[in-house]
Amino acid sequence: MRGMPKDDEKSPDAELREELSSMEARVRKMRDNRNNLRDQGKAMAQKRNAVQDQYKEHREKLDLMKAELDAIHAERNAHRAKRDAINAQLRDLFAQARGRRGEKGEKKSATAEYAQLVSQINNLEEQFQTTSSSTKKEKETMERIKRMKRRAGELEPEVAKFEMVAVDLSNLDEAIATLKAESDEAHNLFVETLKRADEKWAEYKEGLDHRDFLKSEGDRHHNESVEFHEKANGIHAKIDELMINVNKVRDQLNMARQERESWMTDHNKAVKAEMKTGAESDEVADRLVESLLSDGELVFGGVGRDDAVNKARRGGGSSKKKNMRRMGPIRRR
Repeated sequence: MRGMPKDDEKSPDAELREELSSMEARVRKMRDNRNNLRDQGKAMAQKRNAVQDQYKEHREKLDLMKAELDAIHAERNAHRAKRDAINAQLRDLFAQARGRRGEKGEKKSATAEYAQLVSQINNLEEQFQTTSSSTKKEKETMERIKRMKRRAGELEPEVAKFEMVAVDLSNLDEAIATLKAESDEAHNLFVETLKRADEKWAEYKEGLDHRDFLKSEGDRHHNESVEFHEKANGIHAKIDELMINVNKVRDQLNMARQERESWMTDHNKAVKAEMKTGAESDEVADRLVESLLSDGELVFGGVGRDDAVNKARRGGGSSKKKNMRRMGPIRRR
């Protein structure tokens, strides 16, 4: 068709448009990849937060289990300490029952010394009440009893600290039997609490393993989230670099379009100016008059060169018509 460009004729900026279209398609694809990576990063972050919530809740349960385990351990240690203290008390009583007073240079235990003092005080008081003696001897006995009681009073706090079971030290056999029974009971309680502690520790250990698993899962999700976001940021940086070239091509196309529009505007103005008649433009009328005057087609006064001849020719015709009018119309009979 007339006015339509041929198929093999391309626009002067066709290459730029193709380049721009290719770069814009690449940018769209890169943006889709970036958005997908960001979505995956957000999904990993949500999983991480969910696991961390489970981790916090599990930590609270572990704290309660740890408190129970510590209480069992404290009970176990108390039974063990009681058993050991009773056994130490038994060893002192065994030594006293066998008549041992300790080897030379060996310091006697407070419990053994206290038991010996109590036994001696009881014997002296009974002897003082049941036997008669001289005043001097009685006075010496009373002084001796006072010294023993004073020393026993000094030992009482330390004995009370380590003596777990109060027994009648005057009857060593009965005291030993009582302490043995108490020691056995404390040992049995110790063994029982030890089993409970082992069971609770197994449960607590399982909870610790699950805590470590939750922590590792949370760390894994966090690292994956960070990795996705870093990849997205890398693609975003490449998009920024590519957009610089895209904007350059767009600027070139805009400049070419503006140049064509400016050229078309100037061309249309020129064509429009040339298409004007003398009636539409004084400038065109002046140029037309100058052209006619220069060619001799027009003389001052408004009469042209051929006007006289044309007038003569027109004049002959006119006289004939006048004669015909004078004759009048022809009548038919």
